Amino acid sequence: MKQKNTECSVKEFSDGEAIFREGDNTKEMYVVFSGRVKICKKTSDGVIQLATLNRGDFLGEMSLLESLPRSADAVAIGETKLLCIQAGGFLVKIRRDPTFAFELLQSLSKRIRHTNDMLLKKVALNSLTKEDIQELIDQQA
Repeated sequence: MKQKNTECSVKEFSDGEAIFREGDNTKEMYVVFSGRVKICKKTSDGVIQLATLNRGDFLGEMSLLESLPRSADAVAIGETKLLCIQAGGFLVKIRRDPTFAFELLQSLSKRIRHTNDMLLKKVALNSLTKEDIQELIDQQA
């Protein structure tokens, strides 16, 4: 089920196989076609699972958009097929299908909203202070 277009292709991964690792300099993004993907981050306290992605979800967009190394590991859960989109293919896809760009932005907004909600819950539980959050925000500016 491979596509001949070099801008986009379908890649298959076995259960537990790494799609990419934190620190990798690869730049493509992926859309989950079938199967699932877990996103994990190594911390001083061990590995934290950040997300489980399902059909239609995307991953790898940060490295594609920012040209920075991968910020987390992505690992297949079960047999997984992903649509792989190269940087050039991403621009072509947006031009041909503006809805794709809108859906990407909606999903990114949803992720930011979820992170904000989690930070506020931590503040409510006194696990994180308002000053901690302000420091995080100031570091991004």
